[in-house]
Amino acid sequence: MDRTSPQLLGGAPPKWKAYLELLKPVTWFPPMWAFACGLVACGASFGSRGLFVTGGIALAGPLVCGTSQAVNDWFDRHVDAINEPDRPIPSGRVAGRNGLYFALVWTILSLIVAATLGPWVFGAAVVGLVLAWAYSAPPFRLKANGWWGNSAVAICYEGLPWFTAAAVLSGALPTWHSIYAALAYSVGAHGIMTLNDFKAIDGDTTMGIRSLPVQLGANGAARVACVVMVLPQLAVIGLLVYMATPIHATAVAVLLVAQLVLMRRFLKDPVHFATWYSASGVTLYVSGMLVAAFAIRQVLVT
Repeated sequence: MDRTSPQLLGGAPPKWKAYLELLKPVTWFPPMWAFACGLVACGASFGSRGLFVTGGIALAGPLVCGTSQAVNDWFDRHVDAINEPDRPIPSGRVAGRNGLYFALVWTILSLIVAATLGPWVFGAAVVGLVLAWAYSAPPFRLKANGWWGNSAVAICYEGLPWFTAAAVLSGALPTWHSIYAALAYSVGAHGIMTLNDFKAIDGDTTMGIRSLPVQLGANGAARVACVVMVLPQLAVIGLLVYMATPIHATAVAVLLVAQLVLMRRFLKDPVHFATWYSASGVTLYVSGMLVAAFAIRQVLVT
C-alpha cells in the first residue's frame, strides 16, 4: 500500500488552512488601520504601552474582525453555496457544526484578550462582538438589510477601533476632533461595505438578503456608495481647515479628487469594477484617515 502523504501528492490542504480561511485575513486590515489612526490621533506617546498597542491591533484584526468573519461564514453557508461554493463550510472542508463551534471559541478568546487590555478595550470588544453576531445571526441578522448591516460593519471596522485606541492610550475621552473624524470615516465606510455586496447579487437575491445592490439595482447602489464615501471626507476636510492644518486638508482633498477620478470608471460598470475600486479607491480613502489623524495629533501636541 502506498503510504505517501497526500500533502506531498498535492492532496487536500491541512485543516488549519480551512479555519484560517474562515477568519479571512484580508479583512483584518481596515480595523487594524483604524486602531492605528486612533493611536496617532490621541497625541499621546506610546512609551511603555507597546504591549497594549500590539494587543489592541491583534484584537481589532485577527480576533474581533476574525470572529465576525467566522460567524458570517457559518450563518451565510447557504448563500455561499451559491456565491462562493469553494468557501470552507459549503465545500465541506470545515464539516458539520465545527464552523459554529470555531466562531464561539474565537469569541471567547477575543473577550479574554480584551479583558487583559483594560475596561475601555473590553467594553469596545463586547460592543464589536455583539454587532458581529447581530450582523449575521438570527433573530437580528442585520445583514438582511444593507442599510442596517453595512452600518454595523462600518462602525466596527472604523469608528470603534479608532475611538478605543485614542481613549485608552490617552487615558481619557478622546477630543471632539478625534471623535468627529472617527464618526465621519465610519459613515464613509458604509459605502465601502456596499462595494463588497456587488459580487453576491445573485445569491443575495435568491436567499432574500436585501443588500443595497438588490434593493437599488447595481447602478443605484453604486451611486449611493460613492456619495456616502465622498461626503464624510468633505466633512473631514472642513474639520482640518477649521483646525488650521492646511497642508493636511490639502492632502486629504487631493486623495479625494483621485477617488473621484476612479469612481467614474467604477460607475460605468459597478459589478465588474467593484473589486477593482475596493483595491484602488479604498486605499486612497484610508490614506486620508491617517493624514487626518496626524493633523489632529499636531493640534494636540502644539
